[in-house]
Amino acid sequence: MTPKPRLSFWQIWNMSFGFLGIQFGFALQNANVSRIFQTLGANPDEIPILWIAAPTTGLLIQPIIGYMSDRTWGRLGRRRPYFLIGAILASLALVAMPNSPTLWVAAGLLWIMDASINISMEPFRALVGDMLPSEQRTTGFAVQSFFIGTGAVIASALPYMLTNWFGMTNTAPEGSIPSSVVWSFYLGALAFVGAVIWTVATTREYPPDNLAEFEREKQQQSGFLSSLAHGTSEILESFGKMPKTMVQLAVVQYFSWFALFSMWAVTSRIYGTTDTHSVAYNQGADWVGVCFAAYNGAAALFAFIIPIIAAKTSRRAVHALALAFGALGLASVYFISSPAMLLVSMLGIGFAWASILSMPYAILAGALPPEKMGVYMGIFNFFIVIPQITAAGILGFFMRSFFGNQAVFALMLGAVSMLIAAGMTMLVQDKHS
Repeated sequence: MTPKPRLSFWQIWNMSFGFLGIQFGFALQNANVSRIFQTLGANPDEIPILWIAAPTTGLLIQPIIGYMSDRTWGRLGRRRPYFLIGAILASLALVAMPNSPTLWVAAGLLWIMDASINISMEPFRALVGDMLPSEQRTTGFAVQSFFIGTGAVIASALPYMLTNWFGMTNTAPEGSIPSSVVWSFYLGALAFVGAVIWTVATTREYPPDNLAEFEREKQQQSGFLSSLAHGTSEILESFGKMPKTMVQLAVVQYFSWFALFSMWAVTSRIYGTTDTHSVAYNQGADWVGVCFAAYNGAAALFAFIIPIIAAKTSRRAVHALALAFGALGLASVYFISSPAMLLVSMLGIGFAWASILSMPYAILAGALPPEKMGVYMGIFNFFIVIPQITAAGILGFFMRSFFGNQAVFALMLGAVSMLIAAGMTMLVQDKHS
């Protein structure tokens, strides 16, 4: 295998810049889609089930895109064609979402949007493993975390900014979406495709080590049925042969992402009403965006601190510490009644979020065979998606049966889950730390 040269900071910056746009899509989705669902008639205890489409799509899409990108080489390289296709499709879905006429249309568009975002996102993880030597991967994934945090800060706060800074309407007639939300999605679509085009235009990928052998293998697997059979077989075989480090990280990811899925319950602390057409509801919905912006802003700042702490301790230690702070942030919401004080809770969650977006991938990349970087990064997404599906399936039931429809108790359950993840992190084998 040809040794990878060290890249400059600005080369790493350019290759990760597309994540700024990807996070515009995810942040607008996370902060506003529940609001759209409720405006179109969804009950609060139906929200988790409606959201199940998003993680299920990632479960299917990411390993397939990983497998395909491992076997792609052309004028745009290996990963970049998927960045671009996903960005175009996701941007179209972002434009359509706030114009949904009915709840079922919005639920379907969430599915399409999430699939498209996953097409763009999965190859970005593999690109860091492709392009950077082991000693630069922590920095590479940390820069991605910075862009994720920065994009989410701006995108999550867009409805609030458009309402309070630019005077856009924050309420709408029954069954309609406020113009501040509609224009936030339009601006997000533009940011998504623009940021990805920047990465596509400024980054040059390395060709496979043995291009002739690569082309021969691709020819042998040409044809839809042959490629489908081989792809399915390789994904299943790779899943069964996951490196030990990946198995250990899978447990950490499961409990981390179960905890993160409980974040939707933050909204119950600040709405104070279920009337989606009231001023109070829509002000509360805007404040949810501000809270999402706060924890993502904290994540953007911590993204540059985490590699420094990791260099002085270890990647495992910094990840365990970050998850412990995240658990504290989730648990603290139970004791807070002031919307402004929720911003303090978001700091701990932001520290955890920055690490969740970088440390597991930095540890994992060193344990994977380079020729299967894409497919393994896609399989690793299983352990993000499965806990979200679990949470979507049980949290609504827990709210009705055990929590007296008090969604804040879901956050307490999330805090316990994140503490478990922190403890399991210290058992992970990281040979390159």
